[in-house]
Amino acid sequence: MELRHIKLEDAEAFVQLIKDVENDAQYMLFEQEERNLSVEEQRERINKMQQDQQSTIIVAEESGELIGYLIAYGGQAKRNSHSAYLIVGIKKDQRGKGVGTKLFQTLEEWALKNGKHRLELTVVTRNEAGLALYKKAGFEVEGVKRHSLLIDNEFVDEYYMSKLY
Repeated sequence: MELRHIKLEDAEAFVQLIKDVENDAQYMLFEQEERNLSVEEQRERINKMQQDQQSTIIVAEESGELIGYLIAYGGQAKRNSHSAYLIVGIKKDQRGKGVGTKLFQTLEEWALKNGKHRLELTVVTRNEAGLALYKKAGFEVEGVKRHSLLIDNEFVDEYYMSKLY
């Protein structure tokens, strides 16, 4: 498995990866087929992130196929430029195989190199696998976002988690 920062030429495969993850994941923000993202729009986002240098997308690739991603959106103001908000997605058949752990290890190298002091994310409180991955990566629960999402007609809570360097 290779971990690397995304390239412009990955846009089409990345759009498909996001769709695959959202179609198979119970706790992602967007439901199956809800996101409407074109390859060109994704290419523009990748280009903007590469120029920005406050944000990045790390992808996991195996046998030429993208199997996971970790997006870090860096703060855009001087007061929060030390932080980044994270979104993680891993294909269903690749979960539990160390992909997430390796994505976070690669992210940590980027974060330290780019002066990030705080990484943050949210996770549905009942997402035991996600919660275990984030705790393994050194994240701690800061609080609860009550009734933050509506999943299958039920309000669910999310943990707000962070890691400080």
